[in-house]
Amino acid sequence: MTLELFAPCPRGLEPVLLEELRALGAQELAEHRAGVAFRGSLELAYRACLWSRVASRVLLTLSRFSAPDPDALYAGIHAVPWAEHLSPRGTLSVHADCHNNAAIAHSGFAALRVKDAVVDRLRAASGARPSVDPADPDLRLRLFLNGERATLYLDLAGEALHRRAYRFAGGRAPLKENLAAGLLLLAGWPALAAEGRPLLDPMCGSGTFLVEAALIAADIAPGLQREAFAFERWRGHDAATWARLQGEARERAGQGRQAASPPIVGYDADAAAIARARDNVRRAGRGRLVRLEQRELSRAGDRVPDEAGLLLVNPPYGRRIGEVEALIPLYAALGDLLKQRFGGWSAHVLTGNRELAGYIGLRAARRHVVYNGSIECRLLAYPIEARREPAPGAATATDFENRLRKNLRHISRWARRVGVTCYRVYDADIPEYAVAVDRYEGWVHVQEYAPPASVDPSDARRRLRRVLAVIPDLLGVGAQDVFLKVRRRQRRGAQYEKIASSGDLRQVHEGPHRLLVNLRDYLDTGLFLEQRQTRALIAELAPGRRFLNLFCYTAAATVYAAAGGARATTSVDLSATYLDWARRNLALNGFTGARHALLRTDCSAWIEACRERFGLIYLNPPTFSRSKAMRGTLDVQRDHAWLIRAAAGLLEPDGVLLFATGARRFKLDPSALPGLAIEEISRACLPPDFSRRPHAHRVWRITRG
Repeated sequence: MTLELFAPCPRGLEPVLLEELRALGAQELAEHRAGVAFRGSLELAYRACLWSRVASRVLLTLSRFSAPDPDALYAGIHAVPWAEHLSPRGTLSVHADCHNNAAIAHSGFAALRVKDAVVDRLRAASGARPSVDPADPDLRLRLFLNGERATLYLDLAGEALHRRAYRFAGGRAPLKENLAAGLLLLAGWPALAAEGRPLLDPMCGSGTFLVEAALIAADIAPGLQREAFAFERWRGHDAATWARLQGEARERAGQGRQAASPPIVGYDADAAAIARARDNVRRAGRGRLVRLEQRELSRAGDRVPDEAGLLLVNPPYGRRIGEVEALIPLYAALGDLLKQRFGGWSAHVLTGNRELAGYIGLRAARRHVVYNGSIECRLLAYPIEARREPAPGAATATDFENRLRKNLRHISRWARRVGVTCYRVYDADIPEYAVAVDRYEGWVHVQEYAPPASVDPSDARRRLRRVLAVIPDLLGVGAQDVFLKVRRRQRRGAQYEKIASSGDLRQVHEGPHRLLVNLRDYLDTGLFLEQRQTRALIAELAPGRRFLNLFCYTAAATVYAAAGGARATTSVDLSATYLDWARRNLALNGFTGARHALLRTDCSAWIEACRERFGLIYLNPPTFSRSKAMRGTLDVQRDHAWLIRAAAGLLEPDGVLLFATGARRFKLDPSALPGLAIEEISRACLPPDFSRRPHAHRVWRITRG
């Protein structure tokens, strides 16, 4: 008997599934959106459930009919001879999908009408009625209602076929097993595996590519480890045929396990991911044949097999602007790795972000659109030329690399001598490579200054790729430890916004102090490196004085004042986020309690109302600021004289006010500051690593005349 069947699959894999079903013996195949319709015997349907690596389910068509309204739907279902499929005392579940039907819009209502029709027919014939069991039924039904056309299917698989029974923990964003298998088929893995060629996933996560590759290479049916299929409790089940097919699959698996296996290797920088992958590989029975190792992406080419094979990788895509920019170094490092160490290999990269794919720096020979859930992705094929580039340590010198290497050699010696662990290495020294590179101990923070409109965007991306490709090796960090931000030109009055929400605070050291930085979420990290000397000056001036930090940001300056011996400190800022950060910085260094006040308020209004006096004040306002909680806007050029006069009014007779700004083209107006002694001390306050940008941080020492 020829059956009408349908196998759904991830979108984009329909051609792969069609060829797979054809090889199993299916007839009259036709591609549909997210699936393939075909015809064949019950044995073929069983084979598809057992052997299809790509299908999500195998559905047997029970009935097609017109259902313009609920009564017609009920009648169409009632007409099916249900005694052939389900015992009157059995259980069932119904899943319904409804589209474009004016009278039946709710899938839950449609499923209820299907259930009623099945139950009523069986009860009328036998006096008994089946019950509903959504978790573990004897019969699983699926209704698809498109307009007035209804199609009722019997779900032969039950639990989705992508659940292979080897993966318990998938990690943060695992690929479904059937999508991973389909991508391996698209990448040509079966032919490469037959030749004994290697497979490498340098960012393997929970190891799904690796397990599916091992199952393909050993000719192991993906459904062989499942406990049961839904059709085994169906009244139309042919137990003898099913037992024979299982026996054939076990025999093939035994032969495959004894055959030589191609090298299958997975790396990941995350130890927890490697542990999950190892568990999954073991449960799949391939533990001795898949090699797993915790390894940074930059080291994925350290021991490349002599014979070229397939490199398949699914790097993170990023869903928000900040996440996307943070991933650019990773994609650039991946492209550099492919070009330098994998000559002759076939590299395939799955990405859901075309912008990020551009930073790989290679031209894709083929692009195949597939969907990872609801995310439109592309499997990009990069046939790497069969020649090896120099290893990263011997990369061809460029002006940028030479300058970065020279700067690093000079600045790192100075940093070691003075005990500085966070410093600037490069600051747009070469105009074409307009980036700032800051080391934060084991991490690197890169800021790209957005190029002017006259620069070709493709040229800018190419240069940035080169920057990001060489930084990990030259600075001795992993690609995942490089964080990129883009400083776009702002309209006057605009503010830089938060670009991510990771809350990823990391501890760094500045001298004896411990401070928290966030390299992901903001354009600025929470620690202004150019203010390092100014903070040291504050510590020198602080002993015995009451210290006031206006626009305190994360209160790094307050930490210095407290450590320097300030009698008390007050830090004022309008941002609750920054004040919480400031509180944590102070506590990290042992400064808590009433002596160290943190005030959340508009600094401008607070200065006017304050009646206290302070021996040392640090006034470092933002270039521009606005907030719903403020009375208006703050423009440092327009408002600096008023701010300085107001802050100076809070000084004790022998007090010192340090006014600082990083505003470009700022001009202090002494004529608007009568009665004050003003001395610019910017040169003394500029650290050596910022000597190429003298206007990055300007400071004036102000006292009452």
